[in-house]
Amino acid sequence: MSDSHHDHSGHGARELAHAGQASSGDHPGHADQAGHADHQHPAGGVGHSHEDHAGHGGHAGHGDHVGQFRRLFWIMLAISIPTVLLSEMFAGILGYSLPDVPGIAWVSPVLGTVMYVWGGKPFLTGAVSEIRALKPGMMLLIGLAITVAFFASWGASLGVIAHHLDFWWELALLVVIMLLGHWIEMRSLAQTSSALESLAALLPDEAERIDGDSVTTVPPSALVVSDVVIVRPGGRIPADGTVIDGTADVDESMITGESQPVRRQPGDNVVAGTVATDTAIRVQVTAIGDDTALAGIQRLVMAAQSSSTHAQRLADKAAAWLFWFALVAAVITFATWSLLGVPEDALIRTITVLVIACPHALGLAIPLVVSIATERAAKGGVLIKDRMALETMRRIDTVLFDKTGTLTKGEPAVTRVASVQQHHDDEVLALAAAAEADSEHPLARAIVAAAHRRGITVPKATGFKASTAVGVSATVEGARISVGGPGMLDASGADELPLVEAWRAEGEIILHVLADSTVIGAIGLADEVREESRQAVEALHALNIRVVMITGDAEAVAQSVASDLGIDQVFAGVKPADKGEKVAELQQQGRRVVMVGDGVNDAPALAQADVGLAIGAGTDVAIASAEVILASDDPRSVLSVIELSRASYRKMKQNLWWAAGYNLLSVPLAAGILAPVGFVLPMAVGAMLMSVSTVVVALNAQLLRRLDLRPEASTQAVLSSAPVQREQVPA
Repeated sequence: MSDSHHDHSGHGARELAHAGQASSGDHPGHADQAGHADHQHPAGGVGHSHEDHAGHGGHAGHGDHVGQFRRLFWIMLAISIPTVLLSEMFAGILGYSLPDVPGIAWVSPVLGTVMYVWGGKPFLTGAVSEIRALKPGMMLLIGLAITVAFFASWGASLGVIAHHLDFWWELALLVVIMLLGHWIEMRSLAQTSSALESLAALLPDEAERIDGDSVTTVPPSALVVSDVVIVRPGGRIPADGTVIDGTADVDESMITGESQPVRRQPGDNVVAGTVATDTAIRVQVTAIGDDTALAGIQRLVMAAQSSSTHAQRLADKAAAWLFWFALVAAVITFATWSLLGVPEDALIRTITVLVIACPHALGLAIPLVVSIATERAAKGGVLIKDRMALETMRRIDTVLFDKTGTLTKGEPAVTRVASVQQHHDDEVLALAAAAEADSEHPLARAIVAAAHRRGITVPKATGFKASTAVGVSATVEGARISVGGPGMLDASGADELPLVEAWRAEGEIILHVLADSTVIGAIGLADEVREESRQAVEALHALNIRVVMITGDAEAVAQSVASDLGIDQVFAGVKPADKGEKVAELQQQGRRVVMVGDGVNDAPALAQADVGLAIGAGTDVAIASAEVILASDDPRSVLSVIELSRASYRKMKQNLWWAAGYNLLSVPLAAGILAPVGFVLPMAVGAMLMSVSTVVVALNAQLLRRLDLRPEASTQAVLSSAPVQREQVPA
């Protein structure tokens, strides 16, 4: 590898050129041009099928559904109270007598009719839609149940059939419970949209635009790209942009889910809606309107709301089968009891079967879990574009990380300094930082930053000069200090320090520091590994998940990072266009692969993987190629997605077993399968159990809101749990 950050023919420099493109938005020419001079920059609802939604009344938005079902629920609840309490059958169950008031016997039929026509309209409309589409499902079963109860009750009230079939109270409870279930579901779905609307509401009402020497207050919608705005302490940033003046701690929790503010200084990108917490900064606008990260996040979550999942389709299919199950059971029930010579019991049992077969708990089992999971993920900085990805994540066994910008910070950092003769390390670093102070090259910035981190006083330099393919030089404290690679050493007739050969073997970029053409030291730089990456790899191993790294860098660079992090397998020297082939290679080995990349040059791999996770929300390539977007650049976010996927799946299974199990058990009991041993499930008990089933499913799904999806919390939860034996990964 080349030693010089002035000669990009070496793969180490290409690595850092790529890092510059990936992380700081430098010009594409980095990969091909050489020298500091070339790098000097100028300052600058889903819960049901579509048929179900038709049953909701055809309204477009979940917000409409929430308001309608909320109002309808409370109205029907109020009407149901006298309907239930004045029902003769209900009074008989609880053992009280109805007051002797003329016409009181007709209160329940009249109010029950109102509830059937008004409160039952969404379900009846949905049932008609399912019949027309020849796709029987939940709405048809609900509609069938309330219709059977309605006509049976009127028959009993008019004396046409036995008074035992006076089920007005059960019809009332049925309608109220169904409306409650739909309200809970619609509210959950709408909360995701509300979260997005609240994100949009985070934009300030006004922006302070700098026009020449004056500051003009304008609405954010009036800003255009390249405008410069001033954001004062505590103020919200009105548009995506780049900091050009000032340094501030920015609260980015609304985008990343991270509670700690992030230091932003000149050259750093900032996102609309985030808050400059401590000092004023000037920001040059780079994106407005639909091009902002905020708009990208909104599009992603709305796409997730409209996407379907295997489990959701399974629930819809189960509802269809349950319809035929209930219908066949009703026919068999009526035929059996009729053949036994008790036609009255045949009618009662058949109606009971049809009423309690209502599968609304099943209808809530999957959609409510997925919608809450999507909403919870969005608040935690995990943006799920395709809900299928959420299900797939629980079954993955291999995570493939891109190196630069994902496992590493995507920018160079000083790893070590060596000095010779009478000089010492801090002196060498101080002189190098002084010479590099006027350069915008990533390596120069890394050297200056390292000096500041160590608290070293950097002297003033004069006469700065950058030479292509050679290095930089400046006069510092009376000596001509030069910093560069092999080209500079050749020009000065100097030799490199022997110790740097070991550095080079570990994939580091090496710069020598000269004072008046004499070598006084060397500096090693490498793409800095994130501390979070170590925790992510350790936690993935604890879950028995294989960790693989893919990079375009040379083998030495890749193996150095892999060894540092404990990564199981490395693909080095891979071109962006070939990354997808490496993913396919793992899949051909029977692996379920998650690809984690920056979404810029990892698109082929993100698209090929079983699940693509792009770090950095809002980029066009990320939206196009990945199923899940991690708003933060923390690799531990992968653990958050896995935890959410597994928790969601547990809730889905629990809800499906509870909802479907209730129906599969209660229908035969209602049909009288245990009548020979003296037990027949009363319709009243069946209706009560059905209502309880719906509430249990809804409450169980709500427990997902307790998940802590912060990357550090998810990682700690894995590491603190009982360790899983790691598989033996072949070398």
